[in-house]
This record gives sequence, C-alpha cells and structure tokens, in this order.
Amino acid sequence: MSTPVDDPLARERSHLSASRSALRAMREGVEALDISDVTANWVNAEALAHQIEERIKALADLSGTPLFFGRLDYLHAPGAEAAEGAEGERFYIGRRHVHDHDGDPMVIDWRAPVSQPFYRASKKDPMDIALRRRFGYTGGDLTAYEDEHLSDPAEAARTSKLLQREIERPRVGPMRDIVATIQPEQDEIVRSGLSGTVCVQGGPGTGKTAVGLHRVAYLLYAHRERLARTGTLVIGPNRSFLHYIEQVLPALGELAVQQATVDDLVAHVEIKGTDDATAAVVKGDARLARVLRRALYSHVTMPTEPVVVVRGSRRWRVPAYELEELVRELLDRDIRYGAAREALPQRIAHAVLVQMERSGEAPDDRVQDAVARNSAVKAAVKAVWPAVDPAKLVLRLLSDAEFLAVHAEGILDEDEQKAILWAKPARSVKSAKWSTADAVLIDEATDLIQRTHSLGHVVLDEAQDLSPMQYRAVGRRCTTGSATVLGDLAQGTTPWATRSWQEALAHLGKHDALVEELTAGFRVPTDVITYASRLLPHIAPGLTPVVSIRENPGHFEVRPVSGSKDVVEACRESLRHEGSTGLIAADARVPELAEALTEAGIPYLGPGEETTQDTRLTLVPASLAKGLEYDYVVLDDPRAVVDGEPDERTGLRRLYVALTRAVSGLTVTHMAPLPDQLA
Repeated sequence: MSTPVDDPLARERSHLSASRSALRAMREGVEALDISDVTANWVNAEALAHQIEERIKALADLSGTPLFFGRLDYLHAPGAEAAEGAEGERFYIGRRHVHDHDGDPMVIDWRAPVSQPFYRASKKDPMDIALRRRFGYTGGDLTAYEDEHLSDPAEAARTSKLLQREIERPRVGPMRDIVATIQPEQDEIVRSGLSGTVCVQGGPGTGKTAVGLHRVAYLLYAHRERLARTGTLVIGPNRSFLHYIEQVLPALGELAVQQATVDDLVAHVEIKGTDDATAAVVKGDARLARVLRRALYSHVTMPTEPVVVVRGSRRWRVPAYELEELVRELLDRDIRYGAAREALPQRIAHAVLVQMERSGEAPDDRVQDAVARNSAVKAAVKAVWPAVDPAKLVLRLLSDAEFLAVHAEGILDEDEQKAILWAKPARSVKSAKWSTADAVLIDEATDLIQRTHSLGHVVLDEAQDLSPMQYRAVGRRCTTGSATVLGDLAQGTTPWATRSWQEALAHLGKHDALVEELTAGFRVPTDVITYASRLLPHIAPGLTPVVSIRENPGHFEVRPVSGSKDVVEACRESLRHEGSTGLIAADARVPELAEALTEAGIPYLGPGEETTQDTRLTLVPASLAKGLEYDYVVLDDPRAVVDGEPDERTGLRRLYVALTRAVSGLTVTHMAPLPDQLA
C-alpha cells in the first residue's frame, strides 16, 4: 500500500518502519557471521565471538524507545559554509546509526558531526539548516511532529511544545537518556574534547548527570579505539544511584563502561567500622598523604655493611659507601617505593659487573640478572629497602601513637593525632575494624608503593561530597586520562564537602580543568525550585540560583499534618497522578512511615529498586535521596531532616537535596515547625 503524498506523518511512520527493518537486518547480519575459518586459535575465536556478542547487543531495537527523534533538512547555499557531505540532504537523527542494504544511512547517530545542528542551530545561526523537525512518540509509536523553519526570516522563533512535553514526561523505572532534549549549553559540554577535563557545576534539575553520561557516549563514539584500550569509568555516590543510571548508556548503544563507587575503588580491606565526624575529616585531609609518605620511606635505612657476592672462586665486594650512593640516588629520583625496591638489586648487580669488567671478564645481561638474584644481594635489599604492606602501614599509624607522632610532626597537631588514633589497637589487618576513610588511606599507601592503573576517561558524579583524599583516589585512576566532574556545591552533605571546585580539582590533579555552570532547570518545576532556593544564601552563598524553564509550574503545597497517617494520605493523592512518587523522610522516620504504608496497604520500594506500573512509590531515607528523581515527591517533616545531621548547615543542605527531587509536584508535610530559613 502506497503512502499518500500529502500525509507527512504517514511518510515519517513509513520511514520509521523501514528503519526498524533495516536495524533488524543489520542485527541478523551480525548474528549470521561464521567465524570458524577466520581465527587462528581458540583465544582469537573467543575474543572475536565476544566482540560479535557485544555488537549484537548494541544493535538491539529497544521496545518503547524511539529509533529517531528528529530530522534535519540541509540547505544548498553556494558559497556558504555547510556541513561536510550534507548540502541539500535530509538526515534523521537518532540514538545510533542505521543503514539500508546498500549502505545508505537511514538514521544518523546523534553524536555524528552532521547531527550537531539539531542541538545548536537557531534563528540567529541556522547552521545551513532549512528545517528542523522534532517527533513525538507514544510508547514506540510516532504520533506527532513539529517543524522549525530556521532559515525562514518570516517565521518567528518559538518554544518547542514537543521538547517541553518530552522534558516533562512522567517517568517510571530507571533514569532515561536526554538525547532528544539536549540544549545548546549542554551540547557544548557533551562534545568537548577528550584531552581536557571538564567540571560541571549544576543545580538541581539542570541535567548535569545526564550531560556527563552523554559526554561518555560521545567520547566513545569520537575516540572509540583509544578508549577501548584505556577504558572508561563512571563513579557514583552509592549503589542505588548507579542502579538508577545504569540503563542510560546501553540505551545509547554503549555497553563497555564500568560503574563503581569510590568505596568500590578502594576496597582493599573489609569495612567493619565507622568514624565520628572529627576523625573522618582528619583522615580525609590531604595532609595525610604526606604523613603516609613519611611513614613509608622511614623503612629505608642506609647500609652499614658491604655486600660480598661469591661466584665460583671469585668474591666481589661492593662497599657500604657505594651502596649508600645507590640508595640515595633512588630516593632522589622520587620513583615509587616498590619500583625503587625492584631496581636496587639490579643497581647492586651492575656495580659488581663493573668490577668484573675491570678485572678482564666479559659478563652479559644474564650474569647481571644472576647477581641480582644472589642471596647476599637479596639479604642486603631486604635490610635496606624492605617490602612494606600498605594495610599494615596504615594499621601501625592508627594503632601506634609514637609512630604516628614521629611521622605527623609538623603536619597534624596533637588533637588531630588523637582524633584518628584507635582507642583499642587492632591485632591484625583482618581483625581491624576498618572504616571507609581508612580504606582510602590504604589506597594512598598502595599507590605510593605501586602505580595505580590509569583509565582513559573517568566521570565523577556528586563530586561535591568527596574528601580531599577521596579526590586523590579518583585522580589516580585518570592520571594519564581526562575526567568529567559533576556536582553542586549547595548539595554537599558531608562534613568534609568541598568548598570550591578549584580546590577539589587541585586534589584530583586536574588544575587546568574547565569549570562550566549550568543554571537552566529542565526538571524541577518553577514553584518548587523557587521555594528550595530560599536555602541557598544559608548553604552556598554566591551560587547562582537555578531558573526553571518549565512552562508547567508544577504542583506545590506545604501541608501541616498531625501524624504519619496524614503523610500516607498525601502519598495516596500523589499516586493518583501518572508516574512515580517518592516519599522522602529523615532516616530516623523511615521505620515508622514504612509501618504506616504497610497498614494502609500501599506497596512501596526502597531506593535503587525499579518502579513498575503496579508499584510506583519509593520510600527514600533523606541520606540516599541525592541524584534520584520522581514525578511527585512527598517530603516528610523538613525539621527532622535538618536535625538528623551533625550540624545545621549540613542539615539544610540535606533538606535542599530532598526538596529538589520532584519533576512534576512536591507536597511538604510537617508536624514540627518549618526551619526558619524556609519562612
């Protein structure tokens, strides 16, 4: 059946159907590959089979996910600058490249240079675009389109209704990609080069997390071979957050990105204990790196005895003063402790070979290696430059007051030393009640001994909450690569939260990073962000408040209640709307609210569990709300949220986070009076 010439929507649906068929053919073509005769051995066969399996996954046609979301019609303007190979052509912009059996493109990857005008073109700068068309979908069905004639001076610039609708669309389940709604200022960050580090300061709802994830997808597209060798990593604040974002990159066809928390990176020991705020702040201070370095190199002692190497009937003597010169030379080179320890026996062996050559012998490299393995040389190295276990080093520092005092002198004062010393010293590494901050110290010590593997690119989200020592741990993972740092200084809810991005980037080892600020709010409704911004002068003076660009002001209500039953009723009202609902409460209030929800017969989930159409309510402790979002939020008792933190500033920041998790509506319920800062 032919498509009517005068029915543009039918033509676009026909192209969508043909594109899906082409994608299916691409997938079937990969599935049909026979590699039995093209691999030399089973190792190559396994590697190739894995690559094919990954390619098949990347070509999946996800149900309910639009294959393309836009169209660009390029102008042909003689003498004008146009995108390469694009003059007068039409391109459909989507999540991945799709071509027909002749190899002609049916959908262009959103990351391709020819797609850039979809995000950047405007009436002021059309970028050689005659028409930009956006598509609206219901599920996986194309149901609407909207045109902008960018090169027509008679047509006024206007806000895209489909764009607004996509931004405000209710969400159930994990985080979605924003590939159809990326704004020009976001696109500039997404497409910035691999060599530089970018830090994005963004208030709630500005899309900083999505920008970071899409930047990874773009870099994998533009530098695939390089990043395939060096690797990429996304670091989030907790497992719930990582679970929430884990589907974004696969939806864009990228499957090879690792995800971890900082605790995962430094998991050298089992965590059994916790620190009080004072101890955690001191342990997280960058000065501890100097203390650790001093303690480690205190194990190096200058030789007092010569080394005598016996080979056959000959004895070769390296005097103590010459050994000392070798040790001092290695110390002066400032190489890692373990690398220097491995080099020392070769240096001693070389000194022996020089003596052999002077006596008329002609030793080769095999002789030098044999001398380096000689028992006398090994004994000398063990005495002068002994092996050090990083966990045992940290154990001694935290257990032995005298050892700590010697190596912290002039760095930590007496009160700081007392704060980090264990009241009851542990007997061994296994029995010690290590804290998360201790694990970071062990990671630092490990790197002082042996270099940490560096990746090609690291994305660090919710970065404002990291301690200086945690920044150093992340920085070690990208010393030879770049980073995307994402965060909001106003949402720093740890006692050691960073005070400025310049300070944080210095600890990360990325002094020359570019700092960008996103202030346009796409997620949080106007009334909600305006209310939450009342806290900014008290928690982050100097930060630019987020300005919502949402046309829908959203639902907002502050409601006095008399008990948990009233809070449950507010949840029931929110669930009458389409989408997800989050009930956020101070951690101490969660058990009581859980019981009230159960009594009311309302099913609920915990953070990180995926919502469904049948269970759309999540009960969220305030301490885990960061980075999450829900269509509707019921915030229980703001005063309890503030009082649940060790100090008021941290409590107000926690409250700011909780207030800004809503996409469509927020109901604040309170039994106690509201904090004065919200009045």
